[in-house]
Amino acid sequence: MPRLMPLFPLRMVVFPGSSIPLHIFEDRYKEMVGEAITADSEFGILLGESGGVVDVGCAMKVETVLERYPDGRFDIIARGQSRFTVLSINEDKAYLQGEVELFDDLDWSVVPNDLRAAALEAWLRIDAASEGGRDAKSDPPDPTAARLSFEIAQRIDDLNFQNTMLRMRSETERLEQFLKFADAHVEKLAYEAKMKRVVPMNGSGHKPKGL
Repeated sequence: MPRLMPLFPLRMVVFPGSSIPLHIFEDRYKEMVGEAITADSEFGILLGESGGVVDVGCAMKVETVLERYPDGRFDIIARGQSRFTVLSINEDKAYLQGEVELFDDLDWSVVPNDLRAAALEAWLRIDAASEGGRDAKSDPPDPTAARLSFEIAQRIDDLNFQNTMLRMRSETERLEQFLKFADAHVEKLAYEAKMKRVVPMNGSGHKPKGL
């Protein structure tokens, strides 16, 4: 059933199960998150864009209050719970609220092992290409995770892709979508890494020869 949920627009997409640190400093969000801590209730994070907010997000619960500051700011760790769709917006309070409806996957069929293996291999290629093959690699996704797609998507630095994955209602379809995305993303990362190496030596503002 629809219910009213406090909403926190951010330039991020969060998935169920993901744990994220947040620094709360605006008065309206200090009020919102403070109420969620006191009541042990949820607030929703959804992607904020220049024209407003998207209509799908993830409900969050505060797991830990890391630090409280004298001026009322605080640092927390919050964990993703369930996905939701925003049905309507409510502006009765200082912070945004929404009438939301929770949703989950519709397809719970077992994901083929070869698809899971291909997705993990694709993530490794993306991680190797990130920052031009940096020495310190990201923490790998848990290969046994029931929703491997969420583990992978949370590690991909592409908000449009993450937003697409959050909306999909089949683990198999999400992993297939990731495989379609991966090759182009590796090429993009390789191009960006090459540009970082070459552009400082080219003051013309044009793409250097051979790139």
